[in-house]
Amino acid sequence: MAVGISVANAILLVTFAEASRREGRPAIEAAAEGGRGRLRAILMTASAMIAGMVPMAIGFGQGGQQAAPLGRAVIGGLLVATVATLTVLPSVYAILQGARERVLAVLDPDDPASRYYEHH
Repeated sequence: MAVGISVANAILLVTFAEASRREGRPAIEAAAEGGRGRLRAILMTASAMIAGMVPMAIGFGQGGQQAAPLGRAVIGGLLVATVATLTVLPSVYAILQGARERVLAVLDPDDPASRYYEHH
């Protein structure tokens, strides 16, 4: 459960950052924009899941003590994954995308943006 939520949050952040980068922003600025733009959505998703797991982590009900460690593990995993998504992921994105040269996939030899452009 924790992995599914954290992957969804990571995809949300990277998709938003990539859209900013495609608009022409530098990778580091796009990563920061992705974090700022999706902060609320990521925190709401993680906090809703954590709030839903609290009764399980407390261990209410018959047999609740057996399921409580699972609830605690999911809550801990979500907390760590959310912090990593908001801090580590934008840094890694900026490093990887900043190092990558922005190459257009234009093959037309008459287009000046193409690497196959032939001067006439």
